[in-house]
Amino acid sequence: MLALKKLLFICFLLLSLLTTLVITTFLSAEDKAVSSVIPISDRDRVYTADQSSNTVSVINPATNTLLGRITLGNSRPNVLSPLYRGELNVHGMGFSPDHRTLAVISTGSNAVTLIDTATNGIKGTVYLGRSPHEGFFTPNGRELWVAVRGEDYISVIDPKALKEVRQVKVASGPGMIAFSFNGKRAYVCSSFTPELNVIDTTSYQVMKRIPVVSPFCPNIAITPDDNEVWFTHKDVGKVSILDTKNLSIRTVLDTGAITNHVNFADNAKGKFAYVTVGGLNHVKVYQRDTPSDKPEALRNPQLIATIPTGELPHGIWSSGDGTRVYVGLENGDAVDVIDTIKQKQIARIGVGYMPQALVYIPNAVPIGQGRENLKSTTQLLTHNIAFKAHKGNDAMGNLTIRDLGEVSGLDLLVLGLKPKQEYGLYIVGEENSKEIITAFQTDAKGNGMGQATGTLWERLKPLIHLEGVKGQQLLIAPRDAQNPIDEAVLVIAKPCC
Repeated sequence: MLALKKLLFICFLLLSLLTTLVITTFLSAEDKAVSSVIPISDRDRVYTADQSSNTVSVINPATNTLLGRITLGNSRPNVLSPLYRGELNVHGMGFSPDHRTLAVISTGSNAVTLIDTATNGIKGTVYLGRSPHEGFFTPNGRELWVAVRGEDYISVIDPKALKEVRQVKVASGPGMIAFSFNGKRAYVCSSFTPELNVIDTTSYQVMKRIPVVSPFCPNIAITPDDNEVWFTHKDVGKVSILDTKNLSIRTVLDTGAITNHVNFADNAKGKFAYVTVGGLNHVKVYQRDTPSDKPEALRNPQLIATIPTGELPHGIWSSGDGTRVYVGLENGDAVDVIDTIKQKQIARIGVGYMPQALVYIPNAVPIGQGRENLKSTTQLLTHNIAFKAHKGNDAMGNLTIRDLGEVSGLDLLVLGLKPKQEYGLYIVGEENSKEIITAFQTDAKGNGMGQATGTLWERLKPLIHLEGVKGQQLLIAPRDAQNPIDEAVLVIAKPCC
């Protein structure tokens, strides 16, 4: 009798396994996406690639707290010499389909670092061609594809052997890769060439080259139902949407200056796309599941919300259940958390300096606390100052000062000035004395960026708190200004911090 019960139990297990296999085989891509909903838990992790501090910040999304940082190199500017050890410009991120390996791409040291998500330990590092940007694993986990933006190829890496095994030729300056659900296609956008490449992953050959609206695409993502590929055009502030069935551009959305990344969240309220618009400090939310009985123009994704964020939103990813979206703030040195049911920002978490890519990995830590190999959670010192237009122009700007120990790092972003013109960040004092902290030239759209390093914070603190020092002011004016106060185009809009 006991042997019969054991036999029946084994038969039951085999039948259950066979049923699961059959159901999984015949599920559509959309059904699989719905069935893979994973509630937020302490086992999940959010990671940011911190380009200026050269760290990876590790967040517990269940509590929205920073657990610590993984140090991959020295903070800027302590890297302006031959780089013998460590990584520089920690920037891109991807992860394996089993959620056990995080791939971190450093653009300055041409490196891909593989990190164990359970222990935060480094498995190994692979060095590639000039300035790799972003990478992701194939759906079967056997290969890691990295877009080598300073070259004209995709580097295919064997993640177990820790070596490059192949190069796939594409348009010059590949920016990022997105794989179809079945892994048969790879979609590659470019940072230098106005085209999207579609690759047959079996032959490793480009099967189609699709013209697009601009030559600078930093980010690409595929919808959970596998039907669309969304990719951003940072230089012109747009997002293109590709129909994966006929491989044609379905529509192009006008999103705004410095459109950075895009990602998706499907939940009980619908199917949504989230786009970070860095120049305007907000996230745009589009509803993807528009009614099919409406005219064609209204079947395109509809803008339903604009959510204010901190300074210069960049990387973005949703939780496993689609109820939260996490946004890296490049000039805010933090992560904003968005409730996708209420479509509002609900929390802010300090991370490393200048977060770029961000990923959310459900069940990244299957056992244990997942706190090994993490450094301090001490809040880094970041000061943000907004500038406003002066004398009738429509410009805007933001200044970020970071404490780097003995010195400070300064990053300046301006939008809407005269194109192709030189400007300066001035300290102007009594009797029209003037000193330029940093100078920059605007691009064809009138946007520009400036940087400086030095003992800046103590000097600028009274000025940016609007306390004044012997009549001094901090402002932005043309580089050749004789009287910067009279010719100022941007002045401080609000006190710092």
